Formats: sequence, C-alpha cells, structure tokens
Amino acid sequence: MSRTGAVTRYGLTPYGVPGKMTRRLAGVVLGTQGLAVFFGALVARALAAAMGSDGSGSFLLIGSLLAVLCILDAGLLRQPWGITVGWVLQIATLACAFVVPSMLLVGVVFGGLWLTALVQGQKMDEHTRRVDDQWHAAQEASAQPGSAPRMVAPDSTDPPASGREPPSVDG
Repeated sequence: MSRTGAVTRYGLTPYGVPGKMTRRLAGVVLGTQGLAVFFGALVARALAAAMGSDGSGSFLLIGSLLAVLCILDAGLLRQPWGITVGWVLQIATLACAFVVPSMLLVGVVFGGLWLTALVQGQKMDEHTRRVDDQWHAAQEASAQPGSAPRMVAPDSTDPPASGREPPSVDG
C-alpha cells in the first residue's frame, strides 16, 4: 500500500497519510472530541462517587487517558497510522456509553463529524490538486517561448461577446 493510503469511493481512508485539509478537519474533530470525552469522564467519576462505587477514580483515569489520546492523535495525523488510531478512538468514544449512557450521543455526533471531516476533506484536497494542476499548466504554457499569454485590455477594440461595439472612451 502506498504512503497516502487507500482511498475508497467516499474518501474514507482506513490507513495512510491524508491530504492537508483532511488532516486539518480531522484534527479539529479529534481535539474537540478529546474535550468532550474528558467532560464525560468527569461525569462518570461523579456518578460513580455518588453511587458509592470504588471505581470512580478509574473512570476518571481511563476517560482522561482517552481524552489525551484524542488530542495527541489530532497532531499525529501525518503518520500513516494516525487515521487508524482515529477510527479506534471513535469506537472507544461510543463504548463510553456503557458507563455514561449520554456518551452515546457524544459518540454518534463525533463519529458523524469524523466521517464528514474525512469525506469533505478528501473532496477539498482533490479540488486543491485540480486547481494547482491547472495553475501549473498555465504557468508552463506561458513560460514557453512564442506562446505568451494574450492580455486583453478593458478598452480593447475586440468586440465583446454580445456582438456590440464597446463604448467609446473618446466620446
């Protein structure tokens, strides 16, 4: 497999280094997801402490670890395994719903944002590549001798596209 990873029909990459915009969008999702997971860990700890459970500290520790992993992975998306870790973090966030049921909503929302970031980021990266290719092709064409680009001044004597003569500046 190449370093850039396999891209499926919808732009979802299970492994590999995504494009610049995909990394940016996915990084924002993972960073904010880390904050939401940390707040969920605080809720899990408070609920466990209110019920008199001895596991309240472990809920906070595991939730904090998951939150830190989300934030770290946001910066590690340049690595080929960064996207894979992101998918694992999405599943882990959904699994938090077994401790705090309202984390199901958080997991579904951030899972949807993750999918959107990967799909739309891939589309933006592809669009950027096309525009860059067009620009570079135009630059190469204008750099070749004898093929200087034709610049048309606004007061040119060429008839406009409508077939009418342009207004005269002289009066």
